[in-house]
Amino acid sequence: MTTVFAPLTRPVSALLAKLRIDPFIAAILLTVGVASLLPASGGTATGFGIAANIAVGLLFFLYGARLSSKEAVDGLKHWRLHVTVLSATFVLFPLLGLAASFLSPGLLTSPLYTGVLFLCLLPSTVQSSIAFTSIAKGNVAAAICSASVSNLLGIVLTPLLVALLLSTDGPGVSGQAVLDIVLQLLVPFVAGQLARRWIGGWVSRHSAPLKLVDRGSILLVVYTAFSEGMTEGIWHKLDLGPLFVLLGVCVVLLAAVLTTTSVGARLLGFERADRITIVFCGSKKSLASGLPMATVLFGHGQVGLIVLPLMLFHQIQLIVCAAMARRYARQAAADEPGELVPAS
Repeated sequence: MTTVFAPLTRPVSALLAKLRIDPFIAAILLTVGVASLLPASGGTATGFGIAANIAVGLLFFLYGARLSSKEAVDGLKHWRLHVTVLSATFVLFPLLGLAASFLSPGLLTSPLYTGVLFLCLLPSTVQSSIAFTSIAKGNVAAAICSASVSNLLGIVLTPLLVALLLSTDGPGVSGQAVLDIVLQLLVPFVAGQLARRWIGGWVSRHSAPLKLVDRGSILLVVYTAFSEGMTEGIWHKLDLGPLFVLLGVCVVLLAAVLTTTSVGARLLGFERADRITIVFCGSKKSLASGLPMATVLFGHGQVGLIVLPLMLFHQIQLIVCAAMARRYARQAAADEPGELVPAS
């Protein structure tokens, strides 16, 4: 079967690579298109919702089973680096998100601004932060630990920050939503950690199928959320003006964080490899964690527009950070110290 479709998939993959579009983002956009044309409704929508909840629980169970305690302990030695990354993730980003409130409701609708603030409260990515750090010749061990700790803390900190910072007059969250995220995300994660002694080796040896579970569960969440948005007509409320404003906000937000982490890491006296880790781990926001969390915190009916800023930001950060990683790699190959200033 693979050989039959290979001539078709290779040109598509080559085109996505040339355009610097993450294939996973392309899959999400395709899922959004399917949900727009063929939205689930009634009993079918209920079934997809249950399946999405189960998939999210499985996703975080696997996250727990993957996290190596040894890697976490080894990486914790760089406590100044981790404090810097966590400060960027859970202090700098939220402050920038709050500063963007002047755009709502004039330029950004309430759901879109809620999405921007929610984006700013999420933990860092794991895979792309580590991958870009490795490409750029940064401190990979510290990146593994920092990104993992960020995701672990984010399971607790993100819903608490959402409950604290989002207005209850809009699409905020309740105490029950925080309890739901503990039961649906934290409990499976802890269960995965406890089961790691038995299944950790299997998880490490079968990364490809587990990656399919990761991405498949997120696509299921996206389809369920956007289907409900279609049936409730929320997409008719989205105009092109706020969409372009949102795109600009995402670009400015990423540029601000990249510049602050770059300059700040240098002023704090970190070595080059550690500065690279701070830049890449401190500037990312996790789509893999954010979509399931949004579904639990806001419900399928409201989550469609709320996760749109996250989807845009995720693609922008991949494009920009990929270019930066290649630039830093060239600097390292030429044995030049270079400046960690974001590429224009």
